[in-house]
Amino acid sequence: MSPSRAADFKTCPLLYRFRSIDRLPERPTPDQARGTLVHAVLETLFDTPAGERTPAHAADLVEPQWQRLLAEQEDLAELFDGTPVTTDEFLASARELLGGYFAVEDPNRLEPAEREAFVQAEVDGRLVIRGYIDRLDVSPAGDLRVVDYKTGGAPREAFEARAMFQLKFYALVLWRTRGVVPRVLRLMYLRDREICDFSPDAEELARFERTLLALWQAIDRATTDRDFRAQPSRLCAWCAHQALCPAYGGTPPPFPEAPSLAADVEDEPPAGRDE
Repeated sequence: MSPSRAADFKTCPLLYRFRSIDRLPERPTPDQARGTLVHAVLETLFDTPAGERTPAHAADLVEPQWQRLLAEQEDLAELFDGTPVTTDEFLASARELLGGYFAVEDPNRLEPAEREAFVQAEVDGRLVIRGYIDRLDVSPAGDLRVVDYKTGGAPREAFEARAMFQLKFYALVLWRTRGVVPRVLRLMYLRDREICDFSPDAEELARFERTLLALWQAIDRATTDRDFRAQPSRLCAWCAHQALCPAYGGTPPPFPEAPSLAADVEDEPPAGRDE
């Protein structure tokens, strides 16, 4: 189970089904593509020696990283079809977000231990949890800091809880695999130039682990019963599958004959980041 798919089920069981069991395709939005691009630039930025990680250099990385993404993801070629956004405006908005990054952090003072780090752990001998961490910092004393870049605005309380759910997920994996509870979980909101830090403890992560197991049991029951119900909310406005949703007069496709819960595994970083 990945943090994004777990969050899908918490948000709307039917959305989880569409994405993890039916595997319905979703065309990335300009916001998601912008998030992917900014993440790619920030990952690449640390290949540059300290002292040379400047706003100008980060801005120079935008165009080549965008060309790389276009070559790797065919669906990005039609990203702006039907929208008033131009490629130049899109790239300029990515550079503006990178300016927000430099407003809250000096990358020349950092040497991340890992970037886009794949992590996974087995919970209670029956559930594998995994995902990709944007950045993992390790202090000389061995303290861990998990950093997650957000290219959207700083959210209200309900949305921030969703973002922190993701970081607790990563913290649990690190605790179970390395025996160390991360000292800091950091959400870095580039558009609003804000940082949100949270310090978990072992007791809290143990409770979170039980929450994940209960969530997985609920997914298992829903799969056995073929019962994934829509849960309408404000997030429906951004859903790519409204036409198939009963809450909007649609009909879901036939349930797969042999659904696999392993479909929830994410073996690659997301093609489009909803940040």
